[in-house]
Amino acid sequence: MAGWTLRLHGVGNASAVELGSAMASIECDGRPWLTIDCGAEGLTAFEALYGHPPDAVFITHVHLDHVAGLERLFVSSYFDPQRRGRVRLYVPAPVVPLLQRRVADYPNVLAEGGANFWDAFQLVPVSDAFWHDGQRLEVFPVRHHWPDTAFGLRLRGSVVWSGDTRPIPEMLARHADAGELIAHDCALHGNPSHTGLDDLEREYPDALRKRMLLYHYAGQADAVAMVARGYRVARPGESWPLAEPRTALPAPA
Repeated sequence: MAGWTLRLHGVGNASAVELGSAMASIECDGRPWLTIDCGAEGLTAFEALYGHPPDAVFITHVHLDHVAGLERLFVSSYFDPQRRGRVRLYVPAPVVPLLQRRVADYPNVLAEGGANFWDAFQLVPVSDAFWHDGQRLEVFPVRHHWPDTAFGLRLRGSVVWSGDTRPIPEMLARHADAGELIAHDCALHGNPSHTGLDDLEREYPDALRKRMLLYHYAGQADAVAMVARGYRVARPGESWPLAEPRTALPAPA
């Protein structure tokens, strides 16, 4: 039976450089299976841990602390004949034009010419769900900054990644109903784009909060305070065990 884990490459907000940009990989048997986001600090941590860049990435949204590493990933993939055009980027369909404008639209991506940004990748636009390596993952909108610009991810029965968000009780009622570990955006104090501890306690039932692992916070003081309130708080480099997913393709007859 495969061993599934969630590896945190970074857990901080955009200003918490010492915590790394919020980024994680779902691992299977110790190998990165699907990576979530590609911030600059997070990509550095990924490569230091595994010794190579990611092969498959899901993008939650295009704030730079979550996509700044894509330029470096382009370079490492484009100039490697074994990787060029094979690195999968799963991107929610409404986010594709935003990612194009934010990252891919820089004129003449190589000074020498002859290359497009997307030549390095296999872009896979996704809607409500997609398949990756025999498993079905669900995609759902979250409340971050502006409608239809940020999305969460679920591997049924295993893990839910909220992405940057305000509380989303209606989404988690639907997309976290199978006992998953819930990695949720939370800092000590919330703001119009992010969840704070008081928001968490007001919006979610106790049973759901007990399954949460909090990330995307402002600093070590936040972590200490949230742990003192009884919450599990993610730290950079940690690995958390996951239950076996319930979404695999049936074995061939």
